[in-house]
Amino acid sequence: MSVSSFDVLLCLLKPHITGIDTNMRPCISPEEKLFITLRYLGSGCKFVDLHYSYRLGISTIAEIIREVCHFIWVVLKDMCLPQPTKENWLKIAKDFHLRANFPNCIGAVDGKHVRIIKPYNSGSLCYNYKHFFSVILLAICDSDYKFIYIDVGSYGKDCDSTIFTNSTFYQKLMNNDLQIPEPKPISSTNPIPVPFVIVGDEAFGQTDKIMRPFGGSNLTTKKKIFNYRLSRARRHIECSFGILANKWQIFHRPINVNLDLVSCIIKTCCALHNYVRERDGYKFEDTLSIPGFEEVPNGFQRATRRVASYRDVFADYFTTEGQLSWQMSSIN
Repeated sequence: MSVSSFDVLLCLLKPHITGIDTNMRPCISPEEKLFITLRYLGSGCKFVDLHYSYRLGISTIAEIIREVCHFIWVVLKDMCLPQPTKENWLKIAKDFHLRANFPNCIGAVDGKHVRIIKPYNSGSLCYNYKHFFSVILLAICDSDYKFIYIDVGSYGKDCDSTIFTNSTFYQKLMNNDLQIPEPKPISSTNPIPVPFVIVGDEAFGQTDKIMRPFGGSNLTTKKKIFNYRLSRARRHIECSFGILANKWQIFHRPINVNLDLVSCIIKTCCALHNYVRERDGYKFEDTLSIPGFEEVPNGFQRATRRVASYRDVFADYFTTEGQLSWQMSSIN
């Protein structure tokens, strides 16, 4: 985070995190509160490290981090994670077509496990198939590696498809409450209108708004090319997670706080990710690895014939007028 970005964030937070001086002692300044919180999120250090560095009590540091994370989310959520309008969706689709060569794509979705220390009295709710405790971050991103939507706090035992279908975003998506543009053709030779879709992996059920790859290993060339083209669009969410984890290194180790604060920390980091991404950009090498995150297990949902036909339209387009010069060498 640049100095100018820090100063702007401090101005936004100062009315909310400024304390009151007493006769006993002056309050901790907003600047120091924000320094402590960003160092905790950015370095992944423990409360005891901050205790020795800033000469503050561990309980005081815990309260500072809880307070500042709460207000960062309150201040930035509408600024950095607004619900897209129709014009925003069209811009996202245009950028995906330009950068990933995938038309009518309005986002890439995936979920990751965030490691935590076993919460008190939680039993096996947070125990996942990788044999550690976690909560799940489900996110949708655009082609600029910024998050459009996040769902935080589901138990580690859940799978992607279950979390997604139970989310408020999915309900709005299915009820057409998100101002998503009307379907339009992707080919100049095929007049069939194709819906705007979100791309995901095999964990997500195929619908007219969610596009997943063809399953199986014995695939035709056309299906292999479709899977390759879809993976080029879907990699944006993997890169987004990579940037998030490399910049906010709290995700490099199990988070040892209460579950409610874990969710607040994850939401805060996602909001800060968009904030810093928009103002300061990113390092390319941060997109190449995703330390601290693990994949969420796949679910399975069978697509209807009508929905499968949309995927065939994309597959036909990618092997005709929408083909790329290098795609054949990429699937061999």
